[in-house]
Amino acid sequence: MGKKHGAWTIESSECRYKDDFVEFWVDECLKPDGEPGRRATLRMLPGVAVLALDEEGFAHMIRKFRYAIGRESVEAVQGATDEGESEAEAARRELKEELGIEARELTDLGLVDAVTSQVFSPSRIFLARGLAFGEHDRESTEVLQPFKVKLGEAVRMVMDGEITQATTCVLVLKAARLLADE
Repeated sequence: MGKKHGAWTIESSECRYKDDFVEFWVDECLKPDGEPGRRATLRMLPGVAVLALDEEGFAHMIRKFRYAIGRESVEAVQGATDEGESEAEAARRELKEELGIEARELTDLGLVDAVTSQVFSPSRIFLARGLAFGEHDRESTEVLQPFKVKLGEAVRMVMDGEITQATTCVLVLKAARLLADE
C-alpha cells in the first residue's frame, strides 16, 4: 500500500540527484484516475527574499546573470535559509551579505511557492525598512550589480515584464500594496 499524496498515491520514491541546494526525485505512483504513472519533482532548500526600501522610497535590488534562464534577471535579495536559522535571520543575513544593508524593521509578507507543478521551492518574503548601509560580504559566486529604483518604478517594471522572477514580482506588488494601505 502506497502513501497518499492528495489524490495521488506514491508507491515508491527515489532521489536521483542531490547537491547542496537541490534534490531531484522520481516517484512511481497511481494517478487520481487509478492508472500507474511517474512524477518527477525538484526540491530546493527553503529560502527567503527581502526587498529593502529606504526612507526616500527607493527599493534596493540586484541585477544578476541567472544560469538557468541564460540572461540577466532583476531581483530582490534572495537566498536559502541555513539549518537552524529562522527565516527572519536568513533575510537579514542575505541583505547584509549581498548589499551591505542592515534593517531596523522587517515585515513578513508571507510565503511564496514560485513554481508548484514540479518544483518545491518555498520562499518567505520580507519588506525591510529603517536601513543602515555598510559593506557587503558576498560569496565568490555572487556576481551581481546592486541598483536602486523608486518602488513605483519597480511596480511598473513588474507590470511591463522587465522583472520576471516570480518571487520578486510578488514581493514588489505586496510591498506596494502594504505601503498604499498604511
